[in-house]
Amino acid sequence: MLPIPANELNGTGNLGPYWTFYHAVVAEQLRRWLPEKPSLLLDLSGGRGRWPAQAARAGHRVVEVLDFRRPAAEPWLREASDHIHKVRSDDLAFLADESVDAVVAEERALSVEIMAESALADVTRVLKPGGRVLVCVDSLVLGMAILAEQNYWAHLCQTGEVMLVPWPDGSITRCFSAAQLRDLLTGAGLEVEWVRPRTVLSPSTVDHVLGSDQRSLSWLVRTELDAHPDDDDTVGIHLVASGRKPL
Repeated sequence: MLPIPANELNGTGNLGPYWTFYHAVVAEQLRRWLPEKPSLLLDLSGGRGRWPAQAARAGHRVVEVLDFRRPAAEPWLREASDHIHKVRSDDLAFLADESVDAVVAEERALSVEIMAESALADVTRVLKPGGRVLVCVDSLVLGMAILAEQNYWAHLCQTGEVMLVPWPDGSITRCFSAAQLRDLLTGAGLEVEWVRPRTVLSPSTVDHVLGSDQRSLSWLVRTELDAHPDDDDTVGIHLVASGRKPL
């Protein structure tokens, strides 16, 4: 069992230094991943992330879907800024086939969406050939930590190889191994570029280094992104993957 409460593992607790580091890693990873030329980006993080603003500052246009795959009476479109457009819809039917250049599904969007296969198939439909998708999901490490913390081993719900884990608030998260995340992407018709843990440095390590010198944050981020191997799902509470739609 990891000595961190489930709400801390989900990023909603009070581990300030670690989550400062975590969000810096995400921002730098997105900066490296975004298309070099101005593009149309679809964000499926449910309005919970800061990524649309970062992409907009980089010159991209962003369609930000709120409450993706959750009930809504009617889709609505509202222009939020010159570069960010907010949409509420329970699917992507409002988008034409092959109409967006890249898709970001951060904030555990495909773990919250239990039928991730259907959601990602819709993503592939709207993605242009050669377009890329960046997804972040809960890892098996996180799922096992939650179960151990609550002594809920008997409540582990499996259908085939799908791991569904109950959270203390009653919600369900779908946790993935690296192999399962690869299968999810390839099953939707995407070519997998890489799968890796979002972070491998422990909260205690991050807290110690930042406590010694706040200026070391950028060094920690570079170390995180440049050091750990792909497909290692034995560490890290989240997995992140990049895929590309074949030309």
